[in-house]
Amino acid sequence: MKAVLKSDTPQITRLFSNLEFYGNKLSHQPGSVLGSTALIAGTTVGAGILALPAVTLPSGVVPSTVLLVAVWLYALVSGLLIAEVTLNTMRLVGRPSLGLLIMVEKTLGKLGARVAGSAYLFMHYALLVAYVAQGGEILVSAVEKVLGVENLLPTWVGTTAFTLLLGGIMYLGREKFIEKLNNAFVAIVLASFLGLLLLGTTQFKTSSFFFQDWSALPAAVSVMFVALFYHNVVPTVVTQLEGDAHKIRQSIFIGSVIPLVMFLAWNAVILGSVSPDMVQGTAGGKTVFDPIQILRNDGAGEWLGVLVSIFSEFAIVTSFIGFVYGLLDFFKDLSTPYEPSKRLPLYSLILFPPMSLGALNPSIFLAALDYAGTFSISVLGGIIPALMTWKQRQEQEQSNITTQPLVPGGQVTLIVMIGVALVVIGKQVVLMWMGL
Repeated sequence: MKAVLKSDTPQITRLFSNLEFYGNKLSHQPGSVLGSTALIAGTTVGAGILALPAVTLPSGVVPSTVLLVAVWLYALVSGLLIAEVTLNTMRLVGRPSLGLLIMVEKTLGKLGARVAGSAYLFMHYALLVAYVAQGGEILVSAVEKVLGVENLLPTWVGTTAFTLLLGGIMYLGREKFIEKLNNAFVAIVLASFLGLLLLGTTQFKTSSFFFQDWSALPAAVSVMFVALFYHNVVPTVVTQLEGDAHKIRQSIFIGSVIPLVMFLAWNAVILGSVSPDMVQGTAGGKTVFDPIQILRNDGAGEWLGVLVSIFSEFAIVTSFIGFVYGLLDFFKDLSTPYEPSKRLPLYSLILFPPMSLGALNPSIFLAALDYAGTFSISVLGGIIPALMTWKQRQEQEQSNITTQPLVPGGQVTLIVMIGVALVVIGKQVVLMWMGL
């Protein structure tokens, strides 16, 4: 049950209350800033972090650090715009718990919903392709290292085994079991990440920090979009915090700063662990070189290689689980009413296309992340939020409704948001047309 609280003061701090029945008692269940912050941070820290060193290496540590902060700021503005639209939509429809795609439809109509739905679907499939390809490669590499052999198994075996193993566990396991398993995997990710930072600092090559190529930065933007994307959970955060704008701002800001600090540290440690001649050999972004791959192959010491492999595999596993659930929810919403008998066909629809494409092209990891960032997250995290906010603000002005925007700058900010997204998309379209 939800209740709207009225206040004698002009400032309404809470839009509604989360009330639930426990036995015969009505209990208030307010969300916490800490819990919402953790949700945003946990959503952001995923397998996208693995691709960062490969796309930031050509530019160097200092330029990529500047760009990461800039992309984080763009993502922060976008997240706040979605929060603003969520708050206003809740006020209009009189109920919370609205998903991102539902809000797009209510704000931009059927056409906007179709565009957003297509971008959402493409993003999930593209990222699943990336995850099964990279996860399978790491799995095969680990098996070969344990057996003490090289090139024993074709990569498609790893891709297929990774997909069927994890997909089978998710299909056969109960939700509580999957939740506990995922929590254990997250703990492994965090522990291995801390170990990486501590061990990686002993491998620093300070000469790597002096290399700079600012012209190589544009190629890294779309992958950074993927790494810093958390916007699909913003409506959930707004609901958890009962429409309290101050708490929502606080959660989005802190929840996105934590992954930013992690990414900056990770980027510096990985790039600082490879030799300068490798960095210079990729100047201009003409050579695709993955420092993670070198480190996994003991390029900076055996223990660092082991930690990189563990962190990489389990970061992919946790992201894989989240995105499979995301597609399950998407298809369940389309097939109303949902029938349990459709569970096997749904899992097949979700898992077999990424597994097939990943097996056919095992080196698709970076390309899939690049396309997801360009054609999906630029739309879902850039264009759509700006358009929704623009339309809502215009309607509020015409109706003489006064609401406080969560992002300053008016239409100039919205134009910049749309412009940046269009430039990223345009760059990729030009590269595809030129065959690069």
